[in-house]
Amino acid sequence: MTPAHPDASSAPATTAPRGAAGAAPSLPEGFLARADLLLAGTDADLARFLPGDSGTRQPVHTCYVPADLVTERTPAEWGAAAAPAAEEAGGLAALADLAGVDDAAAPDLIQRVARKLREEPVEDLRLDLEDGYGERPDAEEDADAVRAAHTVAAFARNRASGAAPAPAFAGIRFKCFEAATRARGLRTLDLFLSTLVREGGLTEAGISEDGLPEGLVLTLPKVSAVEQVAVMVEACEAFEDALGLPAGRLRFEIQMETPAMILGPDGTCPIPAMLRAAEGRVSALHYGTYDYSASLGISGQFQSLEHPAADHAKNVMQVAVAGTGVRLSDGSTNRLPVGDAAQRRETWALHASLVRRSLERGFYQGWDLHAHQLPTRFLTNYAFYRGAFDDAARRLVVYAGRSVPGIETADVADEPATARALARYVVRGVLCGAVSEDELREKGLDPETVRAVANPGAAASSSAGERTSPETGETP
Repeated sequence: MTPAHPDASSAPATTAPRGAAGAAPSLPEGFLARADLLLAGTDADLARFLPGDSGTRQPVHTCYVPADLVTERTPAEWGAAAAPAAEEAGGLAALADLAGVDDAAAPDLIQRVARKLREEPVEDLRLDLEDGYGERPDAEEDADAVRAAHTVAAFARNRASGAAPAPAFAGIRFKCFEAATRARGLRTLDLFLSTLVREGGLTEAGISEDGLPEGLVLTLPKVSAVEQVAVMVEACEAFEDALGLPAGRLRFEIQMETPAMILGPDGTCPIPAMLRAAEGRVSALHYGTYDYSASLGISGQFQSLEHPAADHAKNVMQVAVAGTGVRLSDGSTNRLPVGDAAQRRETWALHASLVRRSLERGFYQGWDLHAHQLPTRFLTNYAFYRGAFDDAARRLVVYAGRSVPGIETADVADEPATARALARYVVRGVLCGAVSEDELREKGLDPETVRAVANPGAAASSSAGERTSPETGETP
């Protein structure tokens, strides 16, 4: 029989001393080198396209506000509006009850959320120059794009100085690259980035070496084709060259709002091809609840984050980005707690249930459209990360001290993959401020070790308490 690889199998089998090590090896000498040669390209692709999660902070929400309505005071104003709204409903304790928070955990959570609303009420703010902003005269949108750049720069200065509450992440959503809006979207993006780098003052203030804030986010909406992503990559390269930015500095989110992004004309899902075309620049995929639902012909009263069509799309997104390091965000609910007392209670309960549902399904970020949604967003997130913290910590301690499988006294025999999932749960809890590193130590866990288990191969995050490092720090 002719061997499959004559040059690899023609060598005589290696020999080794018999004894405690077992029988002599049977693979021919040089087979490992042959395997390395054949798989070198595969190894490179896996490292490039499936690097895993970075372990850095992901915001628990993105708040969308029309760009012309945003000032550097907006985050503080949202926090100031959320607190009295909660008080009118009976306080955060009443909202915790609506959110299904355990009575025993409620006092601690209430204290944490009250502090959160004072110090960092908005984690990620998107100044919207697309659907939420609408069609305006060019001169008006030009002015608002420039003003948005100065506002984002002001956020970075406030965050660095602590002068006022400011989001860890901020940026713009510009108009999509479909023919009708392409020129307007590119011009808005150009004005925003050029103004931010050249006039934002962040380099002069010692906040940024390149003039961009660390937590800058750009959102490309209504993507339906790989070519649109490729054009965005070319635009980023052109901006980097013109503005003297390091290669690869500009990254962007993609909003999944079209059926063609779930199932393309060729019968395949184009998301993997989009991520390859992006060459590592895509940071996240965001589900667009209402555009996607409407595009499927779903009647307005049935459009929801929990519609079966929404679940199908998000399941496809989740599989498509698994292992890539690209994050996921769920969308929004348009039912806002702004009516009478009964309407607010019902809507807060709905919001909390939707947030919890997303978290349970592995979507750790979502959209908020109104300040009154902040209390239930944070209460539900903190309850999620604290609710199973004791059990996760116990299992991680047992896992670290495991000896002989089948003889241990632990009630759960966790696989390495499950240990990683437990560690990621704990790390996310720390990064969003639900759990402190001191609490990890009290459970017998070293924070650095937990991060290493959560994200093997990723660079270890720095201390989780640095306010000026949104990519690695926990909330203040």
